[in-house]
Amino acid sequence: MNVYPVLVALRRHKAPVILTVLQIALTLAIVANAFSVIGHTIERMSRPTGLEEQGLIWIMQKLPAQSGGDDAAAIERLDALQRTDLETLRKLPDVQDVAASTSIPQLGGFDAGDISLDADRKGKLVRAAYYYGDEHLRATFGLHLIAGRDFVATEIQHGHAGPGSPVVIVSKPVADQLFPGGNALGQKVYQDGKPATIVGIVERLQIPMSEGRNSSWVLNSVIEPLRADVLWAGYVARVRPSRTAEAIQAIHKALFAVNPMRHMPDGAGIHSLSEVRARYFGHERGIALLMSVICVILLSVTAAGIVGLTSLWVGQRTRQIGVRRAIGARKIDILRYFQIENLLIAGGGAVVGSLFAVGLSEWLMSHYEMMRLPPFYVALGVVAMLVLGQAAVLVPARRASNVPPFVAARSG
Repeated sequence: MNVYPVLVALRRHKAPVILTVLQIALTLAIVANAFSVIGHTIERMSRPTGLEEQGLIWIMQKLPAQSGGDDAAAIERLDALQRTDLETLRKLPDVQDVAASTSIPQLGGFDAGDISLDADRKGKLVRAAYYYGDEHLRATFGLHLIAGRDFVATEIQHGHAGPGSPVVIVSKPVADQLFPGGNALGQKVYQDGKPATIVGIVERLQIPMSEGRNSSWVLNSVIEPLRADVLWAGYVARVRPSRTAEAIQAIHKALFAVNPMRHMPDGAGIHSLSEVRARYFGHERGIALLMSVICVILLSVTAAGIVGLTSLWVGQRTRQIGVRRAIGARKIDILRYFQIENLLIAGGGAVVGSLFAVGLSEWLMSHYEMMRLPPFYVALGVVAMLVLGQAAVLVPARRASNVPPFVAARSG
């Protein structure tokens, strides 16, 4: 079909065309950015952490204040309390293993630094997060050890958290970045300038902190053989999945029987990892749901606008359509006319909307530290607008195609 008559007709209706183009453009800009946030949220929530999460329990508590302090005696008191807790928990019938741990993926406290191949850090550097735990941590987490070994009891140190252990276990992404040849096991590396030997490599271990600006190294993790002696002590326990609720009650009872002075305020306590994750992602899940509702509303309003505009034009052009039918135009020709007309309007809105979408993304990045809008979501928004336009125009266009030829004579 010749597009020129369509363009001539559109020039006669500049105001409604411009308003429809702007409506489509604004909808695309908002929807594309919303799609990006929703997609990123779903990806984060579904991304494997590397842990075997079924039957995993996170315990966070504040040990008695009188046990704290920075001197050697206070550190020994804290360590004695933790060792007693761990030995007590290992005796519970539903507990398969338990380990001291300062954090868990995404949801706990963290420490981070640079891993390098030389002490002065002038060569290759890899940014990584540190996990501190004892010889039971890797097995309790359920991490897949692809090379090397676990820590042994004699390698476990205790004291203040911080890198500096003589041996470490690293995640595969750290090993691959430092040693692309695949020979990382047994190699010496430097943690913020302090030497350590890689004795084990796990397949996957997500960093403890929320991603944000850390998304480029989200799987770069290092496990240190260190039991951190701090007032806020964390443990992770692996229990029989079918007995998780009973195990939580037994752990709570056992810990307070050992020392009733410990404190588990709001935000701490004993929870299954699935419960902790659900609580952590609750806010983001709510935002994603709200954005989904907003997208549905915007798309519905835009579709209704296209239907209304096309219906108006069909009503205004009834005699013209009858004339075209009388001189030989087929129903499919009338249908295609309105589809092409809508495609031109939606295409113009998509072009303008793509620019709006990128501009909105840049504004969100500068003001709210949002991630940059990937081109995929702009393309998805463009396709959504074009498909929506064609679907919305179909009903009034079909009605126009059914106008009989004799209408031209009757209208005259």
